[in-house]
Amino acid sequence: MFKIEDDYPDLKMDDEAVIATNDDASECKRGAVLLGYWQDNYIPYFIKHNQRRAPEINRGYYARVKGVEKIIHKFLSKAGSNAQIINLGSGFDTLYWRLKDQEIKLCNFVEIDFPAVTSRKCYLIKRNKQLLQRIHEKDQEVKLSPTDIHAGPYHCIGVDLRNISELENKLHQAEVNFSYPTLFIAECVLVYIENDCVNRLLSWIATKFPKCLFIVYEMCNMNDTFGNVMLENMRARGCNLAGISSCKNLETQQARFQCNNWLGSKAWDMVSVYYSLPTSERQRIEKLEFLDEQELLIQLFQHYCVCLGWTTPEFADCDFE
Repeated sequence: MFKIEDDYPDLKMDDEAVIATNDDASECKRGAVLLGYWQDNYIPYFIKHNQRRAPEINRGYYARVKGVEKIIHKFLSKAGSNAQIINLGSGFDTLYWRLKDQEIKLCNFVEIDFPAVTSRKCYLIKRNKQLLQRIHEKDQEVKLSPTDIHAGPYHCIGVDLRNISELENKLHQAEVNFSYPTLFIAECVLVYIENDCVNRLLSWIATKFPKCLFIVYEMCNMNDTFGNVMLENMRARGCNLAGISSCKNLETQQARFQCNNWLGSKAWDMVSVYYSLPTSERQRIEKLEFLDEQELLIQLFQHYCVCLGWTTPEFADCDFE
């Protein structure tokens, strides 16, 4: 059995709890995929366990995955062949492989997480031929270490996002071009980091990446009874949510960018995101499972959001409207 504390004794207890959320999210995604909410041929290579979740959880993950994908494709249509994607706190996400199946070419794709997570991901990629083949570019050397992979445009690197100097060093190792159009993705990541560290990170990105779009998927509207229950559930798992003050509402989500030298920002709760998706697709997935309490789904959607920040006006309309 893999034990985080055995291999990474310097990790804080809070960090261990955050790392554990990767397995839970991956299991949720795998369960939803098995039920037919969306197609992902690669998540079974990263997670074997499947515990059936409630229908509203599956629909929530569907809205999350498809909402983020919608922004990604808008970004790629504008960014062109020099597009880079940097996925912060990527966990066992399979976005690179899914984009590869769509024959989308990227200049660079970088996944970043705690070394305790990337070491597991690197191990699983190395032992699964189907994963390794898809990152192996013709005439490109695959460079492996216990926590990092560099294979053509694909890079998986272990680094603590709170250590910006080490982050910058790792991005140089991944051959990131700071002047190229770059999409940052952070799904349920910033909420686990202290606000001053998030502010330094966002300010640094705004300074280093003049052509940048940032997608945040995170909690919002947390100052009510439903939000308090969510918080207590997370705290019971050891996640103290150091950045929760930025999740008060949509305005505080946007302010995080506005206060750190970004040109603009905008946020939508997941009710808006869900109903921006194609009607035919929503009707299809709503037939997969009977939903007893529609109100519970709406409450859940009201307490999560997508927030965008941009450093250049060309990405200001990569939205849900």
